[in-house]
Amino acid sequence: MVRGGTYVSPALAEQLAAALDGRRPAVAHEALSDREHEVLRFIGAGRTVGEIAAELGLSPKTVSTYRTRILQKLRLRSSAQLMRYALQHQLTP
Repeated sequence: MVRGGTYVSPALAEQLAAALDGRRPAVAHEALSDREHEVLRFIGAGRTVGEIAAELGLSPKTVSTYRTRILQKLRLRSSAQLMRYALQHQLTP
C-alpha cells in the first residue's frame, strides 16, 4: 500500500538510476544488442520474419523473439511502428 507517495516499479527505478548516473543511451536503439540492431534494420527494410531468418541463418522463432525484445526495449507495439522508427532514425540497410 502506498501512503501518499509515488509508486515506482523496479523497471522504472532502474531507468531513473541510469538516467541520473549518465548511463542512459542518447537514443533508445543504442540499448539494443548487435543482433537486435541487425534484426531492426531488416524489419525497417520491410523484410519478413522468414526472410530475416534465412538471411541470418536463424529460425523464424528466434527472429520473432528478437522482434519481441526490440518492441519492448523501444516501447513500441507493432512491426509498423518498428518500421517507422527504423526509417526515422535512418537504420535501414
